Amino acid sequence: MSDLYWLSDAQMARLEPYFPKSHGKPRVDDRRVLSGIIFINRNGLRWRDAPREYGPHKTLYNRWKRWSDRGVFARIMAGLAGEHGEETTVMIDATHLKAHRTASSLGGEKGGRGRLIGRTKGGMNTKLHAVCDSHGRPIDLFLTAGPVSDYIGARALVGGLPDVKWLLGDRGYDADWFREALQDKKIRPCIPGRTKRKTPVPYDKRRYKRRNRIEIMFGRLKDWRRVATRYDRCPKTLFSAIALAATVIFWL
Repeated sequence: MSDLYWLSDAQMARLEPYFPKSHGKPRVDDRRVLSGIIFINRNGLRWRDAPREYGPHKTLYNRWKRWSDRGVFARIMAGLAGEHGEETTVMIDATHLKAHRTASSLGGEKGGRGRLIGRTKGGMNTKLHAVCDSHGRPIDLFLTAGPVSDYIGARALVGGLPDVKWLLGDRGYDADWFREALQDKKIRPCIPGRTKRKTPVPYDKRRYKRRNRIEIMFGRLKDWRRVATRYDRCPKTLFSAIALAATVIFWL
């Protein structure tokens, strides 16, 4: 059984302060259940395909759904990421997550509204907007439908930017309002200007090359199959999968 555990005692000790308090009947072994949840999300399996060593698959799914609805996994990631200690540079970018037919089915009133799925050139997608530190570790995340502009993600994330000196972003974030918002926070933008700009915008090309770290971060998150492909209709559940992957990969 020890070979199937994903979390060490030290890692569990860091996570336990964020767990909901158990009322009445004690919960099933947290370490075993969380290891099963990680196994399913990492490998993109159905819940019924979980190895029996993790216990009943219904127990895994019920814990996953209940804690996802309560935002537990999102709070864990936010709490641990809040210890980032970054003082110099952050990066912003977005990536598309392919929506499987099980997530994008049932349009109209029942399934279409609020699901954060939209059609792009690559099909039905959800877009993940992220800010990471200079080490390529995610510190803030935001979900929208696939066709939504990067500006929307930038508006949602700019208020939570830490007190740093630089922000790196591609030319998709070249907007006067965004540059002004960064200046108000005393953050210097390192963002190439759009080709349509009449007056070129200078930027530090050498510093800009470091932006590949956020691309590497997205790649590592998508190593988790339930992140790379969206199977869940509920955006909260998808966000929990992303937050769990970010926690395990970068913050434990």
